[in-house]
Amino acid sequence: MADDIRTGGCQCGAVRFRVEGKLGDASVCHCRMCQKASGNFYLPLVSVRGANVAWTRGQRKRFQSSNAVWRGFCGDCGTPLTFEAPDGMALAIAAFDRPEGIAPIIQWGTEAKLPYVDRVPSLPGEETMADVDAASYLAHLVSYQHPDHDTETWPRRRDDE
Repeated sequence: MADDIRTGGCQCGAVRFRVEGKLGDASVCHCRMCQKASGNFYLPLVSVRGANVAWTRGQRKRFQSSNAVWRGFCGDCGTPLTFEAPDGMALAIAAFDRPEGIAPIIQWGTEAKLPYVDRVPSLPGEETMADVDAASYLAHLVSYQHPDHDTETWPRRRDDE
């Protein structure tokens, strides 16, 4: 089944992965270590302990963030990729090419949840181009990020633009 094969990778395309098999539980972790590892309010992760993970381009670099946990990331662009613990590995949800189908079902580390996180959905929202100060350069923006699908070669040559 195609739903049992998922791909993803970092923003620069130096590291790509392929997951075959059923994903485990998806979660968000608010612990301070995950906040620092992701540079964000929390880290959305999905367990891949029951699946086969293959690194199809490049290899992640790893940082041992505690006596039990390693964090995988792209050594070129810094994208967080893995949480690796004795009981298995989880991948960062947003690193998948199609993250919209991986919905978290639980929150962990809520003792460190930042006090304003629950209010974020109630903040006013605007589309990117509504920022009039940025619209002039955004209208001509060319992304150098890897696209949300596997590519035979990367990086894209500048003459492909």
